[in-house]
Amino acid sequence: MARYVIRRLLQAIPVLMGATLLIFTVVFALPGDPIASLAGEKRMDPNIVQILRDQYHLNDPLLLQYWYYISGVLFRGDLGTTFARVPVSEFIGSKFQVTLNLAMTALVMEAIIGVGLGLWAALRRGKATDTMILASTLILISVPTLVTGFVLQLWLGVWLKGAVGFEVFPVAGTTGGFKSYLLPGFVLAGTSIAYLTRLTRTSLVETLRSDYIRTATAKGLSRRRVIGRHALRNALIPLITYLGADLGNLMGGAVITETIFNLGGIGNQLYLSVYLREQPVVVGIVTILVLIYIVANLVVDMMYAVLDPRIRYE
Repeated sequence: MARYVIRRLLQAIPVLMGATLLIFTVVFALPGDPIASLAGEKRMDPNIVQILRDQYHLNDPLLLQYWYYISGVLFRGDLGTTFARVPVSEFIGSKFQVTLNLAMTALVMEAIIGVGLGLWAALRRGKATDTMILASTLILISVPTLVTGFVLQLWLGVWLKGAVGFEVFPVAGTTGGFKSYLLPGFVLAGTSIAYLTRLTRTSLVETLRSDYIRTATAKGLSRRRVIGRHALRNALIPLITYLGADLGNLMGGAVITETIFNLGGIGNQLYLSVYLREQPVVVGIVTILVLIYIVANLVVDMMYAVLDPRIRYE
């Protein structure tokens, strides 16, 4: 196991370099001068522009610029500095916590609701409950996140507050503490809940058709024991894979949700940085998201051996 973990960590280095090189090339190859844009409509002194371009290595070839960046990340843990001379790590530090809270809230909702509904549908396959759940997930997949966010914001944030006389779900900002993440968390996880529900149902139905399940039932084991100890445990493997990969998707795809609910996370900051041509911030945020993907997939691989002892890593 230890050798497997070390090998996966070594494999993560070229993955990190490849992903960051791609985004670095796209961002820094955009037309225009990011230094000149700092002055807005005013004309900046050419000497100052030249000094700043030298400080940020903008006059160097693109691959050399990338080497300065990736060597700082790998050897010093340095994500660089913004064009306002603020370290990128400090700039996105507080914003990262907001997005992490939002993503983890969405992930927990996704796991509980998605697996629960999928299990319910699988155990009632072909009945009215199964049909209703499948139809609901299809609607959830079809409706864009932007529409879902505004509708729930209106219904549960505004109308419900008017009906009960107090705010149940905050509709903007993070001043409400944990409650501030409930509504945006569900909006962010909506599509993933639908997919996970369908995946759970399919995986469990397929597992219940297996020979060892019929054997366990024939031996007289209770239905609860057959489903909980045998069927569900093996059906969880593809679900764990989906959840692990989806953590990075939730953090990277929070741009719309954070904008709707006015959350100052890295998703909203990523959008603003692209708009304002803050290339170091864009590359820094993407680097963090790539690292989260790598760690999440490593944790998922480790959980395989827990769920299924037959899986071994050499």
